[in-house]
Amino acid sequence: MKLYSVNSGNFKLDGGAMFGVVPKTVWNKTNPADENNLCSWSMRCLLVETGNRLILIDNGLGDKQNEKFFSYYYLHGDDSLEKSFAKHGFTFDDVTDVFLTHLHFDHCGGSIKYTDSNKTKLAPTFKNAKYWSNGKHWDWATNPNPREKASFLKENILPIQESGQLNFIDKEGEWLPGIEVLLVNGHTESMMLPLITYKESKVLFCADLLPSVGHLPIPYVMGYDVRPLETLKEKERILQQAVNNNWTLFFEHDSVNEACNLTNTERGIRAKDIYKINNL
Repeated sequence: MKLYSVNSGNFKLDGGAMFGVVPKTVWNKTNPADENNLCSWSMRCLLVETGNRLILIDNGLGDKQNEKFFSYYYLHGDDSLEKSFAKHGFTFDDVTDVFLTHLHFDHCGGSIKYTDSNKTKLAPTFKNAKYWSNGKHWDWATNPNPREKASFLKENILPIQESGQLNFIDKEGEWLPGIEVLLVNGHTESMMLPLITYKESKVLFCADLLPSVGHLPIPYVMGYDVRPLETLKEKERILQQAVNNNWTLFFEHDSVNEACNLTNTERGIRAKDIYKINNL
C-alpha cells in the first residue's frame, strides 16, 4: 500500500464559523484571520494505492459553480486536484474508487464535471470508478434540512446516482483489506472516516470531525455541526483511541499541518509530532 497526499486547492472560511463558541482571541493564535475574519483552509484529499485499486478519498470543490459562488470562498494558491495527480504520476482515469466522507460541496464537488462547453451536460469526473457514500447520509443530503441545504448541491450529488456508479457503505468495520470505516454523526448524519492500516501504524482521515490541528481541544467544534454535543463525545472517544494506539491523524482542511500523532498533556490530548504522510 502507498498513500499520496493530494491537495485539490485552498479556500477561505469565516474563523468564527470554523471554531464555534471559541473566542477569536483564542483560535486566532493557531489560525490567524485576515481583515475580513477569514482563515485559509486546504481541501487536502488522499490517494490510496492498494492491490489493483487506486482509491481517492474526497475531491474538493470542483469547478462547476459560477463566479459569484466561488467569490464567497476566495480560492487561492496554485494547487488543483489534476496537478496533484500528475505530480504522483496518475490521471483521473486511474481511479477505481471514490470514497466520499460526506456530501458537503467542499468534499465532493470534484466528483462531477461538465462535459460540454455550454455547461449543460454533467458526468462523473472519474469515469472508471465506483463512488462510495453512506445510505443514511445520501438520504440526508438529497432531502436536506434548512441548516445544511446550501452545502448539499444537487449537481454534485444526483449525477453520481444517475451514472450508475453509486455504491453504499452502511456499517462500521472493514470495508476493504487494510481500510476500516468509522461513522460519526455530529458534523452531519453518518459521516464516514476511513482508518487505514499503513506500515506500522493506522492513519485516520479526519474529514470534518477534526478539520485541523487547531481543532484538537475538545470544545473546539465548528459552528457548521448539526449536533455539536455529539461531536464533543465523538472527538473525545476517537482522540483517546488515537493517542492510546499511536494513530496518525491526516487533516483535510489544515493549510499548514498535514498529519500528526498525539500525546497526553495537562491541557488534554494535543499534537506531538507534525509531519507529512510520505514521511511515515
